[in-house]
Amino acid sequence: MIDKLMVKILVLDDEPFMLKLLDRMLINLGFTSVSLCESGRAALDQLDGVGPRPNLILLDLNMPEMDGIEFVRHLVERNYADSLILISGEDERMLLTVEKLVQAHKINVLGHIKKPVKPEILSALLEKWAPSSLDSPKAQKVYGADEVRAAISKGELVNYYQPKVSVSTGQVAGVETLVRWRHPVHGIVLPDQFIGIAEANSLIDELTRVVLTNALAQAKAWQDAGLKLRVAVNVSMDSLASLDFLDFVTALTTKIGIPPQKIVLEVTESQLMGDARIPLEILTRLRLKRFRLSIDDFGTGHSSLAQLRDIPFEELKIDQGFVHRAWTVDTLRAIYDASLALARQLGMEVVAEGVEDQDDWNLLLSTGCDLAQGAFISRPMLAEDLPGWMNLWQKRVSSGFANDISR
Repeated sequence: MIDKLMVKILVLDDEPFMLKLLDRMLINLGFTSVSLCESGRAALDQLDGVGPRPNLILLDLNMPEMDGIEFVRHLVERNYADSLILISGEDERMLLTVEKLVQAHKINVLGHIKKPVKPEILSALLEKWAPSSLDSPKAQKVYGADEVRAAISKGELVNYYQPKVSVSTGQVAGVETLVRWRHPVHGIVLPDQFIGIAEANSLIDELTRVVLTNALAQAKAWQDAGLKLRVAVNVSMDSLASLDFLDFVTALTTKIGIPPQKIVLEVTESQLMGDARIPLEILTRLRLKRFRLSIDDFGTGHSSLAQLRDIPFEELKIDQGFVHRAWTVDTLRAIYDASLALARQLGMEVVAEGVEDQDDWNLLLSTGCDLAQGAFISRPMLAEDLPGWMNLWQKRVSSGFANDISR
């Protein structure tokens, strides 16, 4: 529950009636510090004044002289770092596009409301507000290639595992391997701080081999403990540029004693392929040897229809950006449905990423999606935490999530 007295709200809309209506709604909801502006210029003058800045702006998009998108650009120039709620009569796709633009400017978007504004929708979005001064993340440490190279050689990389579960039965079907860097000074470092550096400095293949080796060893330990899990590992196209990678994977699997059918290689392409012949040969031969191939983040980057045509994938992962809230956003639902139908026609198993809440789960259940992955099920965890989590998960499934256990 937010402290409504803390929230200073600015409402920007060129319609006087809408301003009065929103003002009345906010007062009825308990928000007392509200200022109203009929133009972008008036709102900017208020931001530039001597008083405290608003930490939440309700922004109309379609205004004369200065529209909402131009106003956002002026907010960026003024280093505005708090929150927005977009209000407009424009269609859903336009609103989603503007949300993406605002997020790209590093401004928090609580959501959007289509006119006419309903108090219950406004109230729900306002409950998502949090003070940026308390919640803003610290600036990320920038690491160099030598530091990442040393982390690989010193064994500082550690695998976390995020479960994938059957939507129809709730049974745990497998895990995706997600690498972390256990930094001796900074603690756990997330992959977005070092994977790009590894890719840019020809370290990604070496990193991938370390992750794969550790993942297969863990898969063997789970197998010996009676846990029948598929273990997925992300493989970039950079690792598929040499035929040596095929020999490495097959020899490692044989040495450790894991059936290839239990290993899923999730292929993600962060850059366009140059010479496609070697990657295509490696992937096709891996499939012949019964490794499972998955196209990751389908619909984003270079994960495309051409890859489905050219590579014998068995699994399609619908990107989280098309899954979360697809039950309520028509554009996302259309893309989700089309991806699911395409995979069905090609005889592929489907994994939905980004399942964040019960509504996301219900959509997957109603549409017959095969597997689910996301925070509603579990965040990534260390291998030793998986058995205990599986017991809790089965209790959640048995209760129908009615008495949900904290994740």
